[in-house]
Amino acid sequence: MTYTVAQIAKSLGAEAAGDTSLVIARAAEPQSAGPDDLALAMDPKYAEGLSQGTARAAMLWPDADWQAMGLKAAIFPTRPRFAMSGMTRMLDKGQGFGAGIHPSAIIDPTAVLAEGVSVGPLAIISAGARIGKGSVVGPHCFIGVDVTLGVDAYLREQVSIGARVTIGERCIIQPGARIGGDGFSFVTAEPSTVESARKTLGDQGAAEAQPWIRIHSLGSVTIGGDVEIGMGCTIDCGTIRDTTIGNNTKLDNQVHMGHNVSIGDNCLICGQVGIAGSARIGNNVVMAGQVGVNDNIFVGDGVIAGGGTKLMSNVPAGRTMLGYPATQMDKQVDLYKAQRRLPRLLREVAELRKVVFKSEKDD
Repeated sequence: MTYTVAQIAKSLGAEAAGDTSLVIARAAEPQSAGPDDLALAMDPKYAEGLSQGTARAAMLWPDADWQAMGLKAAIFPTRPRFAMSGMTRMLDKGQGFGAGIHPSAIIDPTAVLAEGVSVGPLAIISAGARIGKGSVVGPHCFIGVDVTLGVDAYLREQVSIGARVTIGERCIIQPGARIGGDGFSFVTAEPSTVESARKTLGDQGAAEAQPWIRIHSLGSVTIGGDVEIGMGCTIDCGTIRDTTIGNNTKLDNQVHMGHNVSIGDNCLICGQVGIAGSARIGNNVVMAGQVGVNDNIFVGDGVIAGGGTKLMSNVPAGRTMLGYPATQMDKQVDLYKAQRRLPRLLREVAELRKVVFKSEKDD
């Protein structure tokens, strides 16, 4: 899979200069780029590495002096990082999954596979499943009863999809993701100490133990189009209605979504985020790594939560949050600064007390 500099530039809508007939086989960092590689030096601070490699062509920032760098060709995208999306898509060699259905795959006779579906070794597709045109079901995947996969869905190896889950077109699901497990829903016959603690926020003292009784998950999971699910993600079924993810939302590795959670469109949910049951997340929300979201709260459109933030209550649209418990980011930063000043402040207070007490004794 090779392309000329001209082909890459055209696909990106970018300008190119020099010998645009040069053939590119790979992308590489400047210091390790070879003669058939496209060196990625899209910021002046990376250009120094070009002298350590042997690249003939590079992707540079606008107006860069490519000839002074000893290059034979260059591409100049107006938004370099966005250009990375198109360039990496062109040069991605994929996972090498074969076309057609592997003989070791187990497919129920009532499952419906559209044209061009690829099913890998030891995959299982259960009764009533419907797999959309051009989809890929990787090795060791499990597709449950009555699952629907949209057109061009792409499941990497060892993905598990529970019964009645619906996944939209062009979804990408990374290895080890588990979608459609039962929700973590349990109840006691009489009001529990947990329920009392939520009301009073106080100690409960000794109490008679009660067994936790399962609430079954009658809902499933519905995922929109162009969604990506990272490695090791776990998404619970809803209790009565489905747990839902909107269009074009991206989940990083090890994200957990509890039962009945609803996430809107165009959200970015980073690694190790945990979202408790029945939380509602709006559109265009960004949650950095290890954000925690309390159950039954609402996070409004456009909210950004910094790394490690714990959202304990409803967050209005457009807020940028940080800390535990979360407050607006600028206020939280002021608090952090104040905390760092506390030792010095305490020393100053101690010195002032000495002066005051000394003056009182002198009087």
